[in-house]
Amino acid sequence: MHDAVIVGGGPAGLYAGWKLARAGFRVALFEEHPTSGQPVHCTGVLAADAFEEFELPDDSVLNQLRTVQFHAPSGNTIEYATPTVEAVVIDRARFDRRLAERAALAGAELSYGERVTNVAVDGGGVRVTTPSTSVHARVCVLACGASYAVQRKLRLGMPRLLLHSAQAELPARRLGDVEVHFGERVAPRGFAWAVPVQRERPYVRIGVMCAQHADRHFDRMLEDIAPRWGVERTAQCQPRQKILPLGPIERTFAERVVVLGDAAGIVKPTTGGGIYYSLLSASLACDTLTGALGRGDTSAAALGEYQTQWRKRLGSELRWQLVLRRIAQRLTDEDIDGLFALARTDGLMPLVRRTAAFNRHRDFIVALLKHPPARRVLFRAALA
Repeated sequence: MHDAVIVGGGPAGLYAGWKLARAGFRVALFEEHPTSGQPVHCTGVLAADAFEEFELPDDSVLNQLRTVQFHAPSGNTIEYATPTVEAVVIDRARFDRRLAERAALAGAELSYGERVTNVAVDGGGVRVTTPSTSVHARVCVLACGASYAVQRKLRLGMPRLLLHSAQAELPARRLGDVEVHFGERVAPRGFAWAVPVQRERPYVRIGVMCAQHADRHFDRMLEDIAPRWGVERTAQCQPRQKILPLGPIERTFAERVVVLGDAAGIVKPTTGGGIYYSLLSASLACDTLTGALGRGDTSAAALGEYQTQWRKRLGSELRWQLVLRRIAQRLTDEDIDGLFALARTDGLMPLVRRTAAFNRHRDFIVALLKHPPARRVLFRAALA
């Protein structure tokens, strides 16, 4: 019998596998795809300080990011540069492979090409079944990304908000700064982006997060930026599409079960970014699991400490980010252009410089809602 079985071999699952195996527990991990890091589902932008915080190997870093250009529906732009490097672009395939190698060296048993078809909790443990095998463990860690069949079965709830995304990495002739585009035409209820990637030659990661028809809006974004970045339009420009959870599920624990990262809806509601919060949720869950397994108490009451801890660390952040996300989805193009005008003339950029941080948006959101001209625009949209 294993101590823990992990469903999903992305950053959250692999990090949890490493921590639990390193602590001396017998760990099995199932990943439905043939290898770690493929297919790539995210833009691969990570806070620079995450490598030290989570003891991550840094050989997956491709380039640093310091400057971003915000594009309004009207075409007006605002540029913002951080005084220090806050974010880096990573090679997600290499990043995940390094996490997998480390988990395996610690003793975790990694199985690829194994899609979990059932998770059944009983008085003696948890049985996790795939088409070819079945594993019995004392606890189960759900790190299966934006897939919620098991969560529904266990009555843990669904993410409070979902949007659609489409993204791809394409060869470019030249690199630019990060671009973020807003407006009904480019990304209704969301935004679109372009991120420079420096490999052996320049690439650009293009993506869109929106209410629906993400593939169509991706095509429009690609058409808009292709001349500027030197991207050739070909029939192979097929984006990878997925659902983005933008709010946590009601319960991230149950009898013998904890849920991490995207599977728990623990992502940044403002941007949909999930790597950092996945790693943090995995770290906090492993702290709880280590104590629970050591005591022999894997009841829901014992594992509920995990939710207490992530709420203590992230609860206020997620609540304020959800507030801004819900308001932002009601903004008209005229509202967005109005906020851009305020940023140019009424002190919003100094506010950004004082309060904005890559993984922490609460202070900026609170300051924004206290800024009288911006508050009028946002509250008008909220009440529309």
